[in-house]
Amino acid sequence: MSYETVIGLEIHAQLRTQTKIFCGCSTEFGATPNSQVCPVCLGLPGALPVLNRHAVDLAIKAALALGCEIQDLSIFARKNYFYPDLPKGYQISQYEQPLALKGLVRFDVSGHSRSVGITRVHMEEDAGKSLHEGFSSSEFCTYLDFNRSGVPLVEIVTEPEMRSSDEAAAFFTWLRDMLVWLGVNDGNMEEGSLRCDANVSIRPVGQSSLGTKVEVKNINSFRYLQKALNYEVDRQIDVVDKGEAIQQETRLWDSAGSRTLSMRSKEEAHDYRYFPEPDLPPLVTDTERVAAVRATMPELPDARRLRFIKEYGIPEYDAGVLTQTVELADYFEETVAAGVSGKGASNWIMGELLRIIKENNVEIGSVSLKPNALAGLIALIEKGVISSSTAKDVFGKMYESNQPASEIVEREGLAQIGDKESLHKIVCKTIDANADAVTQYQAGKHVALGFLIGQVMKASQGKANPKLVNELLKEELGKNF
Repeated sequence: MSYETVIGLEIHAQLRTQTKIFCGCSTEFGATPNSQVCPVCLGLPGALPVLNRHAVDLAIKAALALGCEIQDLSIFARKNYFYPDLPKGYQISQYEQPLALKGLVRFDVSGHSRSVGITRVHMEEDAGKSLHEGFSSSEFCTYLDFNRSGVPLVEIVTEPEMRSSDEAAAFFTWLRDMLVWLGVNDGNMEEGSLRCDANVSIRPVGQSSLGTKVEVKNINSFRYLQKALNYEVDRQIDVVDKGEAIQQETRLWDSAGSRTLSMRSKEEAHDYRYFPEPDLPPLVTDTERVAAVRATMPELPDARRLRFIKEYGIPEYDAGVLTQTVELADYFEETVAAGVSGKGASNWIMGELLRIIKENNVEIGSVSLKPNALAGLIALIEKGVISSSTAKDVFGKMYESNQPASEIVEREGLAQIGDKESLHKIVCKTIDANADAVTQYQAGKHVALGFLIGQVMKASQGKANPKLVNELLKEELGKNF
């Protein structure tokens, strides 16, 4: 029997705020355990939460980018369950009345466009962290770090409309890039600021009703998401083919063993007993506030990509690379604005600039070589002052010294010989000194032209303009043919 896979994702994204969702404690990652806590995020008696306005604006921004309908009124609730790193014994979240509903997004999977519905976007607080390794008594004890407790989150829930692990990973990748682009999330999955739960089921091809779903929890990489889904689909098919029933349960991804492991069954699942948070009033998001947040949003990646293709005449591939981050896209546009061609700027940014950024492990925003400086180098190439090969050497010196390209070229005498009369003399001498190559060229062996160009470049110490050399050689050889 053939089966169809049905996948829906729940993504938890920490919001990029400096303070927590209900108190003024820092959200900085990596601080000394339990050093960024207060009575509110520790859930001490009498401590009252106060909602972080900036966190709300970031959540609205994410929901708008996902095409969701922002609700006029949303309610925070207490989600009751016991876990050691949940100090209050409940998590403040949104349940029956979330921040936003009914979105729709499009993304690419292997060159094909796909669309997936967004069920809801709601706000909540993160839990603390249980640590089970790295301590002398880890075998007997669980250590708790509450620094993460109270960090603001949005949970993004999709419709069960993805049909393969590739689609799920592509959507998760698209979503990460979007949230980072908006400044909503830092995208650092290794630090846990972006995590994913996957709901997966199978059903016979042609069947419309959904199969029994299994939830795979806390996946923090695109690769692990694909592996977890592939394993789980194979496991479910094997169970059904044996004539057994799929158990609705929550499973964990074991990256070391490359498998999913049962965490709890439906019967063991928590009854969360949601009820409205009595210490927080309803969240009102009127049209004026939504409009104000919308006005702060940057041009979204897909729109900017299409504009780059149309406005600057660059290929679709180039536009895709240049719109990976807001900072890179801005760098490109500032370079072009300084007076060079779109393709020239694209080639140098995707080539030498990204290469040196990768080698030095830095971000585009911290690069000392500014767009107008790079444009100065590209302009020298486009005007024929220096060759592309010379420009690479100049680029390295610019990056190290922060000196303008024009100063380096002038100081080191790197300018091309672009004077037609001077080059004509070198071309004629080269033809006279290489009669055999001339004869081969005239006999139809045009590879000899490359040899003659090389000889002219050698005679000019690499300073001759290759394009002009090519033209002059063909002109002189044509006279003698």
